[in-house]
Amino acid sequence: MSGPQAPTAVAGNTPRRRRVTVRGVVQGVGFRPYLYGLATELALAGHVTNTPEGVVAEVEGSASAVARFCDLIAAQAPPLARVESVHHREMAPVGGTAFTILTSRTGGPARTLVSPDSATCADCLGELATPADRRYRHPFVNCTHCGPRFTIVTGVPYDRANTTMAGFAMCPDCAREYEDPADRRFHAQPVACPACGPRLRLILAQEARIGKNEGADPVTADPVTSDPATSDPVTEARALLKRGAILAVKGLGGYHLACDASNQDAVALLRRRKARGDKPFAVMARTADDVRHLVRLSPAERSLLEGRARPVVLLRRRPSHAPGGLRPAAAVAPGSPDLGVMLPYTPVHHLLLGLPGDPDGPGLLVMTSGNLSGEPIVTDDNEALERLAHLADAWLTHDRPIHVPCDDSVVRVCDGEPLVIRRSRGYAPLPLSLPLPVRPVLAVGGDLKNAFCLGAGRQAWLSAHIGDMDDVGTQRVFEGAVAQLESITGVRPEVLVADRHPGYRSAGWADRNATHRPVVRVQHHHAHIAAAMAEHGLDGTRPVIGVAFDGTGHGDDGAVWGGEFLVADYDRFTRFGHLAYVPLPGGDVAVRRPYRMALSHLRAAGIDWSDDLACTTACPLDELHVLERQLERGLNCVPTSSMGRLFDAVSSLVGVCHRAGYEAQAAVELEGAAVRAPADDTTAYAFALHAPEENRDGAVPADPEPVRADPAPVLAAIVGDLRGGVEPALVAARFHRGVAGLVHRMCVRARERHGLDTVALTGGVFANTLLSAACSATLREDGFTVLRHHLVPPNDGGLALGQLMVAARATPTPIPTD
Repeated sequence: MSGPQAPTAVAGNTPRRRRVTVRGVVQGVGFRPYLYGLATELALAGHVTNTPEGVVAEVEGSASAVARFCDLIAAQAPPLARVESVHHREMAPVGGTAFTILTSRTGGPARTLVSPDSATCADCLGELATPADRRYRHPFVNCTHCGPRFTIVTGVPYDRANTTMAGFAMCPDCAREYEDPADRRFHAQPVACPACGPRLRLILAQEARIGKNEGADPVTADPVTSDPATSDPVTEARALLKRGAILAVKGLGGYHLACDASNQDAVALLRRRKARGDKPFAVMARTADDVRHLVRLSPAERSLLEGRARPVVLLRRRPSHAPGGLRPAAAVAPGSPDLGVMLPYTPVHHLLLGLPGDPDGPGLLVMTSGNLSGEPIVTDDNEALERLAHLADAWLTHDRPIHVPCDDSVVRVCDGEPLVIRRSRGYAPLPLSLPLPVRPVLAVGGDLKNAFCLGAGRQAWLSAHIGDMDDVGTQRVFEGAVAQLESITGVRPEVLVADRHPGYRSAGWADRNATHRPVVRVQHHHAHIAAAMAEHGLDGTRPVIGVAFDGTGHGDDGAVWGGEFLVADYDRFTRFGHLAYVPLPGGDVAVRRPYRMALSHLRAAGIDWSDDLACTTACPLDELHVLERQLERGLNCVPTSSMGRLFDAVSSLVGVCHRAGYEAQAAVELEGAAVRAPADDTTAYAFALHAPEENRDGAVPADPEPVRADPAPVLAAIVGDLRGGVEPALVAARFHRGVAGLVHRMCVRARERHGLDTVALTGGVFANTLLSAACSATLREDGFTVLRHHLVPPNDGGLALGQLMVAARATPTPIPTD
């Protein structure tokens, strides 16, 4: 934490002076005022300033006071601060009695960190709800301990001139708070009040059909703005929500689409307009207690809900007959075992849900990204009026620009520990510590759930969630986000890293933008395992058994991999085993129609497509005939070992989900069925393992073929249970236990052959907490160390971190250590 230490005491009263450089999240979080107060308390002279490399202070006084100052810097830092390092060196005393805050210095490489956006603090909420306070009901109340940060930053050092608040001149009252070291808003860059902006306004559509339960035509008339001088935009917005309107609400990192979550007609209309299929919506509630009757809420989950990051937390739903108050409409999260819940994190959210004494309004809001499904979130105001015109009946907007798009983060709890599903607002752009130093590198991630990663030295910056790269708009957001993160981190990549898939748009971008820099290609599942290793601080000197389960990843043999058991470190991997190949008939068509995967798996297992099976009857007759010929001839049938596709197949086979309207729907609903199964059943289906042939002396060849895990016996057992009248929920639970059993058996074989006892569970399939918990428990009971994701997503949102680590070992050139 600290640099070279000076003696803590010297004879006599000889003054000492030190120059102190503090790096980390130390700008925009009240760090200079904190050091001012600390220095004043210790009677030290000197000064403090922001610089591109962090906060730099010079302190002079007695040796003991100077030493005490350095010792307390990290120990008593402000709540939003994150101190990465404190370095100090001795200087010649210059005299003086005062300690001052200097104007920020510019120039030089950026080495400081920018804070994530933070939920409104308790002090600001108190002002928001106090009629006598000058910020009563002010939609933009904030201070050094809360409010916008990352999404408004345009450059470093973090000063008002380098944020989107630059255009708002402070009124005398705000300026006085800003300059007062004793004030909570001392050098709070987004500080504002009703007198000096920003301004909230409500824009109405003239011909809006509000509250009608038919599929109303989208609003196409020119919008008109309500008069803020004669109306309260939030009061009007709450009234519209109560009447069933859909509102576009400008937040920290983009627009949300909001409606009354208890209004079935409003939720169904939003679902149709957004073309969202059955994908669950998240809801926003006033407090965690407001949803306790709807979901099971552990202390760890409550802590996530109420913390500064305020992610969407996926919570296991209670039975629908559980007593309680507010209830979301059935259309909010159909078929999902979980309900995504978040609490208000901006003053506008608190006002929309109502302060004490406000008229009645919706107490539970759907809050979903302001976009059509598959498109990037909208951040620009003019673009919002255009792109959201077919989705919203009104716009609750304001004039503070959003510089960085940033979706809501999504987190769940597994075995009492956080499992990040989407890392974005509240977490980005905090860096991750790396187990090894890396040269400056940019890893571009994958094409689904894209997030990229910048790294240098022993730090990596994983971007906020970007989205699916199929959309041209998403690709533009990606390019802008790369430039912005390079700007605030000062990292200038010397190497680019991409997935080995030849058709990935992210990889194509890397090739086009390499400009003579090397582009390293990393195998998809190797990157997943490397991400888990890096997150847990492994230096790669000893391989792990990597279990990488997902929907798709380009395999080195040209097949679609996704049920992989790899022995891997950062340098290389060996494919120890995998799920047996089956045809993927029609590529993405089979992903959208799980019954096709069910029929493909049945055929591979030698099981007839009889009419008593749900997947057979779900397939239209003419498609069934075409599919049969397609599989016979191998037309457009790339082989796949995907565990995600096996989950799809079983979901259709048991009659849970035949058509997927969003990614992993069939698997999510299969998990939902499994959690409803009786707890006293312990039956597990068993996979057949086909091991490599042994030599005549009984030894395994030096380069053996991978062990194949054949699901044919599992499918036969499922069909037998279904025909025997076993409930689908019980079948789903037995399948989950069967997969956990497969993971254990394969890891035991890998341990016997390679002498390894550390297992990394990674890939999108392990977002399934039922499976993850079962695998982890079984492995740990048998003496394995289990690595699971907590800081980065197990899905492709964490892929870039692993790419970065693999590439760092593939390009051994001089590496910075700091």
